[in-house]
Amino acid sequence: MKGIAFALLCFAGVAAATAETKFGGFQGITPQRLKAHLEFVASDEMEGRDTPSRGLDIATLYVATQLKLWGATPAGDNGTFFQRIALVKKTLDATHVEAEFAGRHFGLGDGVRSASLPYAGTASLVYAGHGYMVKKKGINPYAGLDVRGKILVVVSGLPAGVSGADLNGVEGVDYSYPTLMARKLGAVAVAVIVDKNTADSWKPEDAARAGEMELTQDNGPDRLAPGIVIGPELMHLLFAAESITPDDVLKGPNAPEKGFDFSPRKTLRLNLPFVIEKHYARNVVATVPGSDQKLRSEYVAFGAHIDHLGMDASRTGDKIFNGADDDGSGTVSILEIAHALLTGPRPKRSSLFVWHIGEEKGLWGSAFFTEHPTVNLKNVVAQLNIDMIGRSRPVGDKKPPNAVLTGAREIYVVGSTKMSTDLQRTSETVNKNFLKLKFNYKYDDPKDPEQIFYRSDHYNYAHKGIPIIFYFDGVHEDYHEVTDEVPKIDFEKMSQVARTVFATGWTLSNAPKRPRVDKPLKE
Repeated sequence: MKGIAFALLCFAGVAAATAETKFGGFQGITPQRLKAHLEFVASDEMEGRDTPSRGLDIATLYVATQLKLWGATPAGDNGTFFQRIALVKKTLDATHVEAEFAGRHFGLGDGVRSASLPYAGTASLVYAGHGYMVKKKGINPYAGLDVRGKILVVVSGLPAGVSGADLNGVEGVDYSYPTLMARKLGAVAVAVIVDKNTADSWKPEDAARAGEMELTQDNGPDRLAPGIVIGPELMHLLFAAESITPDDVLKGPNAPEKGFDFSPRKTLRLNLPFVIEKHYARNVVATVPGSDQKLRSEYVAFGAHIDHLGMDASRTGDKIFNGADDDGSGTVSILEIAHALLTGPRPKRSSLFVWHIGEEKGLWGSAFFTEHPTVNLKNVVAQLNIDMIGRSRPVGDKKPPNAVLTGAREIYVVGSTKMSTDLQRTSETVNKNFLKLKFNYKYDDPKDPEQIFYRSDHYNYAHKGIPIIFYFDGVHEDYHEVTDEVPKIDFEKMSQVARTVFATGWTLSNAPKRPRVDKPLKE
């Protein structure tokens, strides 16, 4: 018996060694280590990791400190782990907002509901339907109009027969939206009319929201024209005695699309003052050099967003959006993937890690990194993005908010089928030969109304021609709620998905050739 036991132990050792040789040091990624990190990153002390905020700065410092202790290579600015991003805080000066038309003066609330950018001036008016240009639908309300120096008046929302999925291709060429078209064609501002239901529910207190903080990336001159939302009384005055009536423009998607010039006697004076302050936030960027002298110049990229929604002081009780799943789960998973690479065997290609800020604000961190990369993006062979992998739908759970939440050994795999047959094949082969999770491709259906592919940081890499895979557990009852907290995380599932992402990256890193993009992205 002693001899048999010894033989079995030897066999088990060989099997473990073989698995480690095949998929690297995946065993270093454990539920216990993931939980330890997440209890810090998603703690109340991080104050919800808003962009920008003290809590977000602490969370990024925590990640950078771990990387430094483990020996990762800094890949941020000036030999650091941080890529600094300048942001602009633009606060509407609510007490000095003014609109003047036909001798009538309107302030914030009764004439102007909100504004996006500073503007002061007087201009004539031109109606431009919903303001969208959609080439493949033959929609262009600007045809035959000269909008230079004028204020565009548009109806909010998309025109009838157009969905968000139709806004693809090259921005500004195949499609465009009102404030971008206004800037491109030389209009000075865009006045937006809301639909009838919104207009009828107008309340003076709604105007207070226009004075709240708005953060936008400081990318130099504004690429968009100032936009305002106008109130019902001003809207009725503007359209008095025009070729279409106020009732026409309140039809939402069915509002007239054909553009026209307002009476030349009509001009609108606007004063939209803002208080502008600069703030800063930072991506965390690191690399783990590969082992092959020739292939180490190429990278497999791993990404997650480290930010969340911050705090809501208006709430009673819990005010902190901890974001344990969204995206604390991704943040600590790629941290542990980096640890496994730094403490175990190295694959041939190098690994790139980016913890993006501002995803919740509009993919800010990934947009900035892909426009100002700290490595050559042409050398990035694939990007693996993790955004929410920590929750599982309990067996028998019939709650509607959890209807699309994946099960304990299931995960949505988004984007692997869209750009590269090689990447898809690698993803499936690794899973088949490794942990055999249930891969759900629901969100790769081009007709899916959620359009998840376009809604997380991987999209900015795909936009640059880099094939991607996005791992996602699905929206659940605690999504974007203060109840997204650590005790609800399924750390066993989280570790299995993180190990699968690691193994996929390991395989891509050791492949003789990079995955070929045989299905270029049609945006």
